[in-house]
Amino acid sequence: MPEWINILLRSVAFFIIVLILVRLMGKRQPAGLTPFNYVTYGVIAFITSLVILNVVNNIAFGLVALVVWTMLPIALDLAAMKSKWLHDWINGKPTTLIKQGKVMEENLAQVRLTGEELLRELRAKDVFRLADVEFAIMEPTGAVNVMLKADKKPLTPHDIGKQVSPQTEPQTVILDGNVMDESLANMGLNKNWLETQLAGIGVSLDNVFIGQIDTTGDLYVDLYDDAIQMPQPKVKELLYANLEKCQADLLTYALETKDTGAKDMYDKNAEKLEQLIKKLKPYLLR
Repeated sequence: MPEWINILLRSVAFFIIVLILVRLMGKRQPAGLTPFNYVTYGVIAFITSLVILNVVNNIAFGLVALVVWTMLPIALDLAAMKSKWLHDWINGKPTTLIKQGKVMEENLAQVRLTGEELLRELRAKDVFRLADVEFAIMEPTGAVNVMLKADKKPLTPHDIGKQVSPQTEPQTVILDGNVMDESLANMGLNKNWLETQLAGIGVSLDNVFIGQIDTTGDLYVDLYDDAIQMPQPKVKELLYANLEKCQADLLTYALETKDTGAKDMYDKNAEKLEQLIKKLKPYLLR
Protein backbone atom coordinates (compact mmCIF):
# COMPACT_ATOMS: atom_id res chain seq x y z
CA MET A 1 0.00 0.00 0.00
CA PRO A 2 1.43 3.44 -0.91
CA GLU A 3 2.52 5.50 2.09
CA TRP A 4 0.16 8.39 1.32
CA ILE A 5 -2.87 6.07 1.35
CA ASN A 6 -1.71 4.63 4.69
CA ILE A 7 -1.45 8.11 6.18
CA LEU A 8 -4.82 9.08 4.69
CA LEU A 9 -6.56 6.07 6.23
CA ARG A 10 -4.87 6.60 9.59
CA SER A 11 -5.86 10.30 9.55
CA VAL A 12 -9.53 9.56 8.86
CA ALA A 13 -9.67 6.77 11.44
CA PHE A 14 -7.98 8.74 14.20
CA PHE A 15 -9.98 11.85 13.38
CA ILE A 16 -13.13 9.91 14.26
CA ILE A 17 -11.53 8.26 17.30
CA VAL A 18 -10.19 11.51 18.75
CA LEU A 19 -13.51 13.26 18.12
CA ILE A 20 -15.31 10.58 20.16
CA LEU A 21 -12.71 10.62 22.94
CA VAL A 22 -12.70 14.42 23.26
CA ARG A 23 -16.50 14.47 23.41
CA LEU A 24 -16.32 11.90 26.21
CA MET A 25 -14.04 14.25 28.14
CA GLY A 26 -16.74 16.92 28.28
CA LYS A 27 -17.58 20.31 26.80
CA ARG A 28 -14.80 22.51 28.07
CA GLN A 29 -13.79 25.76 26.43
CA PRO A 30 -10.08 26.60 26.10
CA ALA A 31 -10.55 29.61 28.41
CA GLY A 32 -11.83 27.31 31.14
CA LEU A 33 -9.06 24.72 31.01
CA THR A 34 -6.70 24.17 33.92
CA PRO A 35 -2.97 23.55 33.23
CA PHE A 36 -3.56 19.82 33.72
CA ASN A 37 -6.32 19.87 31.08
CA TYR A 38 -4.01 21.63 28.65
CA VAL A 39 -1.34 18.99 29.17
CA THR A 40 -3.92 16.21 28.69
CA TYR A 41 -5.18 17.59 25.38
CA GLY A 42 -1.62 18.28 24.26
CA VAL A 43 -0.54 14.68 24.95
CA ILE A 44 -3.59 13.35 23.09
CA ALA A 45 -2.73 15.54 20.10
CA PHE A 46 0.92 14.47 20.23
CA ILE A 47 0.11 10.74 20.40
CA THR A 48 -2.38 11.12 17.54
CA SER A 49 0.22 12.89 15.40
CA LEU A 50 2.82 10.17 16.01
CA VAL A 51 0.40 7.41 15.00
CA ILE A 52 -0.92 9.24 11.93
CA LEU A 53 2.58 10.01 10.61
CA ASN A 54 3.57 6.37 11.16
CA VAL A 55 6.24 7.25 13.73
CA VAL A 56 4.46 4.73 15.94
CA ASN A 57 4.04 1.76 13.62
CA ASN A 58 1.77 -0.28 15.87
CA ILE A 59 -1.68 1.28 15.82
CA ALA A 60 -2.74 -0.79 18.84
CA PHE A 61 -0.04 0.86 20.96
CA GLY A 62 -1.30 4.28 19.91
CA LEU A 63 -4.90 3.36 20.73
CA VAL A 64 -3.88 2.09 24.18
CA ALA A 65 -2.05 5.33 24.92
CA LEU A 66 -5.01 7.42 23.72
CA VAL A 67 -7.50 5.45 25.81
CA VAL A 68 -5.31 5.77 28.90
CA TRP A 69 -4.91 9.55 28.48
CA THR A 70 -8.66 9.88 27.95
CA MET A 71 -10.06 7.57 30.60
CA LEU A 72 -7.70 8.53 33.41
CA PRO A 73 -8.64 12.25 33.28
CA ILE A 74 -12.33 11.27 33.14
CA ALA A 75 -11.84 9.01 36.18
CA LEU A 76 -9.99 11.78 38.03
CA ASP A 77 -12.78 14.26 37.23
CA LEU A 78 -15.40 11.86 38.59
CA ALA A 79 -13.32 11.27 41.71
CA ALA A 80 -12.77 15.01 42.15
CA MET A 81 -16.54 15.51 42.18
CA LYS A 82 -16.62 13.34 45.32
CA SER A 83 -13.51 14.73 47.03
CA LYS A 84 -12.78 18.42 47.55
CA TRP A 85 -9.20 17.59 48.53
CA LEU A 86 -8.60 15.65 45.31
CA HIS A 87 -10.24 18.40 43.25
CA ASP A 88 -7.94 21.04 44.74
CA TRP A 89 -4.90 18.80 44.34
CA ILE A 90 -5.59 18.20 40.64
CA ASN A 91 -6.92 21.58 39.57
CA GLY A 92 -5.52 23.90 42.22
CA LYS A 93 -7.35 26.42 44.40
CA PRO A 94 -8.37 30.02 43.77
CA THR A 95 -5.83 32.60 44.93
CA THR A 96 -6.86 35.94 46.41
CA LEU A 97 -4.93 38.75 44.73
CA ILE A 98 -6.74 41.74 46.25
CA LYS A 99 -8.60 41.62 49.56
CA GLN A 100 -10.60 44.53 50.96
CA GLY A 101 -8.86 46.83 48.51
CA LYS A 102 -5.35 45.71 49.53
CA VAL A 103 -3.06 43.95 47.04
CA MET A 104 -1.73 40.66 48.45
CA GLU A 105 1.88 40.78 47.29
CA GLU A 106 2.71 37.34 48.71
CA ASN A 107 -0.08 35.75 46.72
CA LEU A 108 1.01 37.60 43.58
CA ALA A 109 4.46 36.08 43.98
CA GLN A 110 2.90 32.67 44.58
CA VAL A 111 1.09 32.72 41.20
CA ARG A 112 4.07 34.49 39.55
CA LEU A 113 2.06 37.56 38.60
CA THR A 114 3.69 40.98 38.43
CA GLY A 115 2.02 44.23 39.34
CA GLU A 116 1.83 45.25 35.70
CA GLU A 117 0.21 41.95 34.78
CA LEU A 118 -2.33 42.41 37.59
CA LEU A 119 -3.24 45.86 36.28
CA ARG A 120 -3.56 44.42 32.78
CA GLU A 121 -5.96 41.74 34.04
CA LEU A 122 -8.02 44.41 35.78
CA ARG A 123 -8.17 46.49 32.61
CA ALA A 124 -9.45 43.42 30.77
CA LYS A 125 -12.37 43.51 33.22
CA ASP A 126 -12.98 47.21 32.46
CA VAL A 127 -11.43 48.23 35.78
CA PHE A 128 -8.86 51.01 35.36
CA ARG A 129 -8.55 52.21 38.98
CA LEU A 130 -7.04 49.89 41.55
CA ALA A 131 -8.82 51.90 44.26
CA ASP A 132 -12.20 50.72 42.90
CA VAL A 133 -11.49 47.03 43.59
CA GLU A 134 -12.76 45.26 46.73
CA PHE A 135 -11.71 41.70 45.86
CA ALA A 136 -9.82 40.06 43.00
CA ILE A 137 -9.34 36.31 42.76
CA MET A 138 -7.32 34.23 40.32
CA GLU A 139 -9.14 31.02 39.42
CA PRO A 140 -7.32 27.72 38.81
CA THR A 141 -7.78 28.35 35.08
CA GLY A 142 -5.74 31.56 35.34
CA ALA A 143 -8.74 33.86 34.88
CA VAL A 144 -8.98 36.83 37.24
CA ASN A 145 -12.42 37.70 38.60
CA VAL A 146 -13.02 41.10 40.15
CA MET A 147 -15.58 42.48 42.61
CA LEU A 148 -15.84 46.25 42.75
CA LYS A 149 -16.44 48.25 45.90
CA ALA A 150 -20.10 48.77 46.71
CA ASP A 151 -20.10 52.45 45.70
CA LYS A 152 -18.43 51.65 42.37
CA LYS A 153 -20.82 48.95 41.15
CA PRO A 154 -23.27 49.78 38.36
CA LEU A 155 -26.83 50.31 39.55
CA THR A 156 -29.35 47.55 38.89
CA PRO A 157 -33.15 47.81 38.85
CA HIS A 158 -33.14 45.98 42.19
CA ASP A 159 -30.91 48.66 43.75
CA ILE A 160 -33.41 51.41 42.95
CA GLY A 161 -36.47 49.32 43.78
CA LYS A 162 -37.64 49.07 40.19
CA GLN A 163 -39.42 46.02 38.84
CA VAL A 164 -38.54 44.61 35.43
CA SER A 165 -40.16 41.84 33.49
CA PRO A 166 -38.51 38.41 33.56
CA GLN A 167 -36.66 37.47 30.42
CA THR A 168 -36.41 34.11 28.69
CA GLU A 169 -34.14 32.96 25.90
CA PRO A 170 -35.04 34.50 22.52
CA GLN A 171 -36.00 31.95 19.91
CA THR A 172 -34.36 32.05 16.48
CA VAL A 173 -37.22 31.36 14.07
CA ILE A 174 -35.44 32.23 10.80
CA LEU A 175 -31.86 31.30 9.96
CA ASP A 176 -30.29 31.80 6.54
CA GLY A 177 -33.77 32.34 5.11
CA ASN A 178 -35.09 29.04 6.48
CA VAL A 179 -37.96 28.84 8.96
CA MET A 180 -37.11 26.99 12.20
CA ASP A 181 -40.36 25.17 12.92
CA GLU A 182 -39.22 23.80 16.28
CA SER A 183 -38.41 27.28 17.61
CA LEU A 184 -41.78 28.56 16.46
CA ALA A 185 -43.50 25.68 18.22
CA ASN A 186 -41.59 26.47 21.43
CA MET A 187 -43.16 29.93 21.37
CA GLY A 188 -46.61 28.51 20.65
CA LEU A 189 -46.60 30.04 17.15
CA ASN A 190 -46.73 28.72 13.61
CA LYS A 191 -45.51 29.58 10.12
CA ASN A 192 -48.73 31.43 9.25
CA TRP A 193 -48.16 33.84 12.15
CA LEU A 194 -44.58 34.42 10.99
CA GLU A 195 -45.65 35.10 7.41
CA THR A 196 -48.24 37.58 8.66
CA GLN A 197 -45.62 39.43 10.69
CA LEU A 198 -43.22 39.59 7.74
CA ALA A 199 -45.98 40.83 5.46
CA GLY A 200 -46.79 43.53 8.02
CA ILE A 201 -43.28 44.98 7.81
CA GLY A 202 -43.04 44.45 4.06
CA VAL A 203 -40.28 41.83 4.04
CA SER A 204 -40.10 38.56 2.12
CA LEU A 205 -38.80 35.42 3.79
CA ASP A 206 -35.98 34.90 1.27
CA ASN A 207 -34.49 38.30 2.20
CA VAL A 208 -34.25 37.50 5.93
CA PHE A 209 -30.88 36.33 7.23
CA ILE A 210 -31.84 35.95 10.91
CA GLY A 211 -35.18 36.35 12.65
CA GLN A 212 -35.67 36.20 16.41
CA ILE A 213 -38.67 36.42 18.73
CA ASP A 214 -38.14 37.80 22.23
CA THR A 215 -40.02 37.11 25.47
CA THR A 216 -42.84 39.50 24.66
CA GLY A 217 -43.38 38.11 21.16
CA ASP A 218 -41.71 40.95 19.23
CA LEU A 219 -40.08 39.84 15.97
CA TYR A 220 -36.64 41.20 15.08
CA VAL A 221 -35.22 40.51 11.64
CA ASP A 222 -31.82 41.09 10.06
CA LEU A 223 -31.89 41.27 6.26
CA TYR A 224 -29.37 40.24 3.65
CA ASP A 225 -29.79 43.72 2.16
CA ASP A 226 -28.15 45.94 4.78
CA ALA A 227 -29.25 49.08 2.94
CA ILE A 228 -32.86 48.52 4.05
CA GLN A 229 -33.64 50.13 7.40
CA MET A 230 -36.02 48.01 9.46
CA PRO A 231 -38.38 49.60 11.98
CA GLN A 232 -37.93 48.33 15.52
CA PRO A 233 -40.90 46.59 17.19
CA LYS A 234 -43.01 49.10 19.17
CA VAL A 235 -45.94 46.92 20.24
CA LYS A 236 -45.31 47.34 23.97
CA GLU A 237 -44.69 51.08 23.71
CA LEU A 238 -47.90 51.56 21.71
CA LEU A 239 -49.90 49.56 24.24
CA TYR A 240 -48.52 51.66 27.08
CA ALA A 241 -49.29 54.87 25.22
CA ASN A 242 -52.87 53.73 24.55
CA LEU A 243 -53.41 52.91 28.22
CA GLU A 244 -52.18 56.36 29.23
CA LYS A 245 -54.46 57.95 26.63
CA CYS A 246 -57.48 56.03 27.99
CA GLN A 247 -56.72 57.22 31.50
CA ALA A 248 -56.35 60.82 30.31
CA ASP A 249 -59.68 60.56 28.46
CA LEU A 250 -61.41 59.29 31.62
CA LEU A 251 -60.04 62.21 33.63
CA THR A 252 -61.21 64.61 30.92
CA TYR A 253 -64.70 63.14 30.92
CA ALA A 254 -64.82 63.46 34.72
CA LEU A 255 -63.98 67.16 34.49
CA GLU A 256 -66.42 67.89 31.68
CA THR A 257 -69.50 66.04 32.94
CA LYS A 258 -72.01 67.68 35.27
CA ASP A 259 -73.53 64.37 36.31
CA THR A 260 -72.25 63.48 39.79
CA GLY A 261 -72.72 59.72 39.27
CA ALA A 262 -70.91 59.76 35.94
CA LYS A 263 -68.09 61.88 37.44
CA ASP A 264 -67.54 59.34 40.24
CA MET A 265 -67.56 56.49 37.72
CA TYR A 266 -64.96 58.19 35.51
CA ASP A 267 -62.75 59.04 38.51
CA LYS A 268 -62.86 55.48 39.90
CA ASN A 269 -62.07 53.91 36.54
CA ALA A 270 -59.27 56.41 35.92
CA GLU A 271 -57.77 55.48 39.30
CA LYS A 272 -58.05 51.75 38.53
CA LEU A 273 -56.42 52.29 35.17
CA GLU A 274 -53.61 54.29 36.78
CA GLN A 275 -52.88 51.41 39.16
CA LEU A 276 -52.90 48.99 36.23
CA ILE A 277 -50.48 51.19 34.30
CA LYS A 278 -48.08 51.28 37.25
CA LYS A 279 -48.09 47.47 37.45
CA LEU A 280 -47.59 47.03 33.72
CA LYS A 281 -44.97 49.74 33.25
CA PRO A 282 -41.95 47.51 34.10
CA TYR A 283 -43.16 44.97 31.56
CA LEU A 284 -44.02 47.39 28.76
CA LEU A 285 -41.18 49.90 29.08
CA ARG A 286 -37.59 48.69 29.41
